[in-house]
Amino acid sequence: MALTLDHGPLSTTPPREVNYSLDGPDHLLLFETFPRRVRAVFAGETIADTTDGKLLHESGHLPVLYIPDADLREDLLVPSGHTTYCPFKGDAAYWSPTVGDTVADNAVWAYPEPRGEASWLRGHKAFSWDAMEAWYDEDERVEGHLRDPYHRVDVRRTSRHVRVLHGDDVLAETDRAVLLSETGLPNMFYLPPEDVRADRLVRSVTSTVCPYKGTASYWSLAAGDGGVRVADVAWCYPDPLENALKARGYLCFAHPDVRVEVA
Repeated sequence: MALTLDHGPLSTTPPREVNYSLDGPDHLLLFETFPRRVRAVFAGETIADTTDGKLLHESGHLPVLYIPDADLREDLLVPSGHTTYCPFKGDAAYWSPTVGDTVADNAVWAYPEPRGEASWLRGHKAFSWDAMEAWYDEDERVEGHLRDPYHRVDVRRTSRHVRVLHGDDVLAETDRAVLLSETGLPNMFYLPPEDVRADRLVRSVTSTVCPYKGTASYWSLAAGDGGVRVADVAWCYPDPLENALKARGYLCFAHPDVRVEVA
């Protein structure tokens, strides 16, 4: 994400304040070794196991892992006949992982004869991440997608005064927030639960997964009758990944109906 999105050097809107120029097409590709062992499990079978995976960084897209053919269970990949065309990479062929009666249609693709400027794609296949039963980075299960080595999450304690309001109603106020900075995203303030009006919030059923921070739980603004006035105004990471540990259990507010004031 750091390279390909939001003014990264390989994005479609690269930064201007530099002392160099990139000669080449507007749409850029970078094929780079992923530094750890990666495995994919489908229907109980390890369908990919590699220490030579490659991340394809491509303008405007999240990085995609490509795995050498030699590290795949080719006997579990059935050609589907489906094809697509990419003006930057060439014609893609597709395979459907098949184990017994379990089939993931067109969940694997490759460029058997890639365009000359992307010839290094030959001999590698990519997988639809969500079509797999599980992915492992070394021996740790991965949720969301592989972490981009150029993407960072930093959490810093701050004494800045933070207030969260819904209209004139103060939902939270603190001088003990933490500031979470994440590559390509705006800074976000996370507030200790002791400084949040818990009586104004109700737990939501919503949850999301971030491969850099973990699984988030959400809260909604409660209505007077016990219902929901504004859905999903805040979230927190009750058991965050290592880079976000300082934000454990803290609440972050972000919603068009909520205003965050920082002094």
